[in-house]
Amino acid sequence: MSKMSYSSASMGSGSRTARRTVEFGRTYVVRPKAKHQATIVWLHGLGDNGSSWSQLLDNLPLPNIKWICPTAPTRPVTVLGGFPCAAWFDDGELSEDGPNDVEGLDASVAHIANLLSTEPSDVKLGIGGFSMGAACALYSATCFAQGKYGNGNPYPINLKAVVGISGWLPGARSLRNKIGSNDAARRAASLPVLLCHGQCDEVVPYKYGERSSQMMSSAGFRYVTFKGYEGLGHYTVPQEMEEVCQWLHTRLGA
Repeated sequence: MSKMSYSSASMGSGSRTARRTVEFGRTYVVRPKAKHQATIVWLHGLGDNGSSWSQLLDNLPLPNIKWICPTAPTRPVTVLGGFPCAAWFDDGELSEDGPNDVEGLDASVAHIANLLSTEPSDVKLGIGGFSMGAACALYSATCFAQGKYGNGNPYPINLKAVVGISGWLPGARSLRNKIGSNDAARRAASLPVLLCHGQCDEVVPYKYGERSSQMMSSAGFRYVTFKGYEGLGHYTVPQEMEEVCQWLHTRLGA
């Protein structure tokens, strides 16, 4: 229900003269049907909105989870030839090899952190997403481990679970160098991450998800689970969501 905006200046990106203001769309909330034990922000894919995922998540057998489904800002997207649509960040290539819009990623991850910041202290917090939303969720995981955003500002949320479906990790190649301190290594080792990917994905190829999983593991994320689905393209199926439910139930006790 909220609209929030961030300017590059408020994100601490330094002395840029051009301030880029990003306005987020509507946020949809699915209330828990039983005792509130966990809250997960779930991020849609490129060109979608929070509404479609909120309807799917509302039907999952996870009565103790509150789902928050924000809508990304509308912005020109390089991979679409500059066509404006809802996107968590700008991207010229949907892979971990592409150039990264760190400013856009940081703004979206800060928006997600802000949504989680008002949750009760006894509630476990997580982030999940599909496609570009999964990329943003995995980037959040790296910010949590490092204790800071890409621009150096402190990351404030204590994450307990991250899920990425049909996605990739932006900046995966340089991740190992960033998890250097003991604190960062400890946080990376504490965070369970689930990656699911269709082996016939024609939009974000399976190998990108697989490589992102391998790079997170080698950087010190000890609890990374990667699941591939034979014959599955760039969409989700009930079997995949059932496994996500089982994993969240085990990891969050919800």
